[in-house]
Amino acid sequence: MYDRMPTLTQEQMTKIHDASMNILCDVGVAFNEEESLEIFKKNGCKVDGKTVFFSENEVRGALESAPQRFTLAARNPAKSVQLGDDDFAFVPGYGAPFIISSDGQKRNATMQDYDNFCKLVQTSKYIDMNGFMMVEPSDIPPQTAHLDMLLSSIVLCDKPFMGSPISKEGARDAIEMAGLVWGGKDKIKDTPVTVSLINSLSPLQFSEEMAGALIEMAHYGQACVLASLAMAGASGPVELAGILAMQNAEILAGLTLAQLVRPGVPIIYGSTSSPMDMRTGGLSIGAPELSMIVSCTAQMARFYHLPSRSGGGLTDANFPDAQAGIESAMALITAVRNGINFILHACGILGAYVAMSYEKFIIDEELCGMLKKLIESIEISDASLDLATIKEVGIGGNYLTQPKTFELCRTAFFLPELMTVQDYDGWRSAGGKRADERASDVLNKRLANYEKPDIDPAIESELSEYVTRRKTG
Repeated sequence: MYDRMPTLTQEQMTKIHDASMNILCDVGVAFNEEESLEIFKKNGCKVDGKTVFFSENEVRGALESAPQRFTLAARNPAKSVQLGDDDFAFVPGYGAPFIISSDGQKRNATMQDYDNFCKLVQTSKYIDMNGFMMVEPSDIPPQTAHLDMLLSSIVLCDKPFMGSPISKEGARDAIEMAGLVWGGKDKIKDTPVTVSLINSLSPLQFSEEMAGALIEMAHYGQACVLASLAMAGASGPVELAGILAMQNAEILAGLTLAQLVRPGVPIIYGSTSSPMDMRTGGLSIGAPELSMIVSCTAQMARFYHLPSRSGGGLTDANFPDAQAGIESAMALITAVRNGINFILHACGILGAYVAMSYEKFIIDEELCGMLKKLIESIEISDASLDLATIKEVGIGGNYLTQPKTFELCRTAFFLPELMTVQDYDGWRSAGGKRADERASDVLNKRLANYEKPDIDPAIESELSEYVTRRKTG
């Protein structure tokens, strides 16, 4: 397939791998968590203090046991998702402490906001699974906020959900709660029901919380995204080749730990590395270099026969304006067309991860739908060519009254719910609203019409009791 976006050759990917192995062998990766160090020692890895050094054979062995694709089970089996190869999922924004309102004001996010995003995911035609920490609620205790978010994720939406990797204890809570839904936590060991985001601490470290959560999730067979967010020029090399080598080393180190804990546990190879803005010193996720790294991340994941992860609708803009649209579309289109399997931050993000926007969620969501249409294959067959109709209409005729036009008028093309296709006069007579204003209208209708998905009342009661017990215990 022809594409002007450059692709890495096998020789270049091998060179990145070799550079990463050099880093892993000579520099190592620090794991700031005691159990992880004991696991490495037990399996014959070289450990010096908190630094673990890796051989080619150790990494290759881990890669051989990691699956190329897997099914993520949903509470509603019809909504389970496949991840890997050509199958991918759109997942909402993650980790934002603020909300940008429709008038451009910034406020602290609340638990009600989190619940609202769960409802939007549930009612979405294009977002495939629920997230975690879509916002960081400021109105509940941070020590137990993950419990409330997990409860909402499970009860308000019956799509697959993300786990809580905030600590080993947070991971255990996610496993215990998933166990209540699936009839016992031992029953999910061979059935991934959640994906947790495990971020390395660049350069070349894993925090105590992340390493502990990874071990706990791996022990129970739950999928994890291993992701590096290196800032080129600050927490990573200034040249993109160096970023690729360093983040690859971090991901391979985490993957090796997961496979030592439980061979065959699903691992998603991920990155949201991006450049530092040299004028401000801040992270720039609207930069074209982010999309370049996304493309290379997808290719390196395929090099290792692993599912991949990147960001989606990413922007540095602080309002869902033209800048947000340009930057988000560039990143999201790159992720989809280059074969990313787990597209986190697909909708809603503003201000370089700092905020979520309801209006931008709706706008990004429609872009996700357009991209799903974009990558559909065009059927080329005798029936679809339909030469008989072309000959019947002939020169200068029209197709509007043809039977096939009536038959396919509602299904042949993508029908936008948000984007306007009216002419100027029609647009003005309908109120002359901008896309973000129309998004507010869609948002209000969606939340007003939301219906909570079915859940066994006994299971919901057990989940609520577990959360209450953990908060008070």
